[in-house]
Parts: sequence; C-alpha cells; structure tokens
Amino acid sequence: MAFVVTDNCIKCKYTDCVAVCPADAFYEGPNFLVISPDDCIDCDLCPVECPAGAIFQEDEVPEDQKEFIKLNAELAEIWPRITEVKAPPSDAKEWDGVKNKINHLIIEE
Repeated sequence: MAFVVTDNCIKCKYTDCVAVCPADAFYEGPNFLVISPDDCIDCDLCPVECPAGAIFQEDEVPEDQKEFIKLNAELAEIWPRITEVKAPPSDAKEWDGVKNKINHLIIEE
C-alpha cells in the first residue's frame, strides 16, 4: 500500500519528504507533489517529515480527500521525478492549513 499526498500540500509544496524517500517515489508539479503508488515502498518515512501533515497511508486518507489517491497515481505518470530538496514557495506558510485547496492545483505550467 502506498502513501498519498493530499490537499494541504497544494501551494505549500515543502520537499522535506523527498529527502527521506529511499525509493525516489515523489513527482513534482508546479505547486504540488505526488507519490507514485508504483514506486512507493511503504517505508513510512515521509509522513513524519512533512511539515504540512499532508501525507497519509492510502487506507488512512481522510474521507473528504479520497480523490487524491487517484490524483497521485495519475500525476506521477506525467510529472517529473523529484529527488532533491528545494525551497518551498515564499507564501507556503500562508497556505499551510487552508482547507479545500484543490481548486488551486496547477497541473501544467
């Protein structure tokens, strides 16, 4: 079972999780990260490192965010892999904790 990046990562996009992933399972979009269910080895390292608390085990994704399970799989197919930590957006702290950010998700630049 894979881990899933959910709503609170949108516009926060901290990459602390990327640094601890032994499987290089993260993929980067313009304002969001996803985890490939094909690459994830279920090691449980990334949720602890996520400052936004946006990563959940697939079977523990909050009910109102289940759409992110499919979204992670789909976007991991089209976005590039990320393997190094990058600085978060300058306004990341302002967006951390904002609910229902799905409308702010940018798929392509």
